[in-house]
Amino acid sequence: MRHTRQRQQVWDAVRRLGGHCTADEISAELQRTQPGFPRSTVYRALEALSTSGALHAVRLGDGPIHYEIASESHQHAICQLCGGILHIEAELVAQLEQHLEEGHRFKPLRTEVLVVGICDSCAQGRTGARRAAMRGRTLEHVHY
Repeated sequence: MRHTRQRQQVWDAVRRLGGHCTADEISAELQRTQPGFPRSTVYRALEALSTSGALHAVRLGDGPIHYEIASESHQHAICQLCGGILHIEAELVAQLEQHLEEGHRFKPLRTEVLVVGICDSCAQGRTGARRAAMRGRTLEHVHY
């Protein structure tokens, strides 16, 4: 992939937003800092960065594709009320893959898991600004 100033600016916007962001959110972030930044350039840069493997394009249920910086592969659980996102531990995904291989003679080539549910904050009725602030952000892992 050719390194361009526009791709770097899109990359920087994804980093500032913390990942799990949509093209519209990235475009709005760039408009905030650089009025007039073309939306078409955002889409072209996201395509190039995804194709190169620098970004992961992830579908989190209904709605637009979300982008995050490619690191280790991970799966997601998403709150259907606030849109908060939880990364599913790799060990759980490995257990699922092992179960499929050993119990069903099925060899996973690529595993994509999306669990849709309700996070603890939403289940306890915490609403308002906190929910809006959580939309699309990574939820804290809580183990009991």
